[in-house]
Amino acid sequence: MFVCSCFGVTEEQVKSHAEAGACTPRQIASACKAGTDCGGCVRRIQALLGRGACPRRRLIDEGGQPLVAEVPEAA
Repeated sequence: MFVCSCFGVTEEQVKSHAEAGACTPRQIASACKAGTDCGGCVRRIQALLGRGACPRRRLIDEGGQPLVAEVPEAA
């Protein structure tokens, strides 16, 4: 399912970027441009990321050090 129709970004792509360490809509936007045109998808991106959905954020919340992860470039 498409999350961002402006740039053709799918839900799976957003989840993949989140697994790679992009834990905020801004980081998702840097990875694949989703949310940078009309902005209509930003709330959906926020919902997909959710609290605790990002392994890096969960680690930070638990007081640990974040893992450094490369975010794959947008295709």
